[in-house]
Amino acid sequence: MAAVTIPVLAINGPTASGKTAAAVGVATSLAAAGIRAEVVNADSMLVYRGMDIGTAKPSAAERRGIPHHLIDIMDVTESASVADFQGLARRTIEDCRGRGVVPVLAGGSALYVHAILDDFRFPGTDPEVRARLEAELEVLGPVALHERLAGLDPRAAAGILPGNARRTVRALEVIELTGTFSSTLPEWRYALPDVVQVGLELPREVLDERIERRVHQMWADGLVAEVRQLVDRGLRSGRTAWRALGYRQVLAFLDGELSEDEARQATIFGTRRFARKQLGWFRRDPRITWLPAEAASTEQVAGVVRGMVQVGL
Repeated sequence: MAAVTIPVLAINGPTASGKTAAAVGVATSLAAAGIRAEVVNADSMLVYRGMDIGTAKPSAAERRGIPHHLIDIMDVTESASVADFQGLARRTIEDCRGRGVVPVLAGGSALYVHAILDDFRFPGTDPEVRARLEAELEVLGPVALHERLAGLDPRAAAGILPGNARRTVRALEVIELTGTFSSTLPEWRYALPDVVQVGLELPREVLDERIERRVHQMWADGLVAEVRQLVDRGLRSGRTAWRALGYRQVLAFLDGELSEDEARQATIFGTRRFARKQLGWFRRDPRITWLPAEAASTEQVAGVVRGMVQVGL
């Protein structure tokens, strides 16, 4: 008997397009056909324990009994780089396949999905160099460090916004360690076999309305109280978690920099802008098959996966 083909399914799309629901729907449909599937989270903010409301983390009911991986694995004081996440996700995918389970990758930015699926390698890091640069960042600020980067590597600086402190520090670190830094992404070349990518699309006005409704629901569900609790658990001391959309705006409200309504509206605006950036990056990948974000598409995707598994039998 031939070996069974276990594909990797990646469900892409902008925030609020329904990726999690689609992933669970596909996994449920596959289960009905006797094919096990589990969801592998690709959203860097769902890894944080306690960040539930503002990340739209799927509840137990929404998961419908389908196992979800890489959710609630870190405290808000911790941080994981794209390289760290790549390793975690790839090991999880390998584990799923080893058990005869179809891994369904869902959520996250194009960068994270690209890093997980493709031949995407990262330069090394040096804790002492990183610590020194971060200390300089605290004193000099991101703009000054970006100016230094521009003097060392104008092309690298041109690909990084002056206010993006994390990428500026990382670029300076890589230049110090290797002599060069590239701000462009690698080519589209899968590092994993049998990958299927789909994208969920819907009209912009529908997406905008979904985002606004989601943000208002987050506030109604207690996002401000959630942030207050996370502050007590060290949210401000972490390097990554506090930057998440919604959390950053609520912190500004708690600090008196914004009114509550201004924080809510800033979250809506920022999420819409982020969704457009996500969609722009995903659209650059020619391997993604775009489908309407509706239940019929979920069943269509499940059918493709079923076909691949059956062909491999």
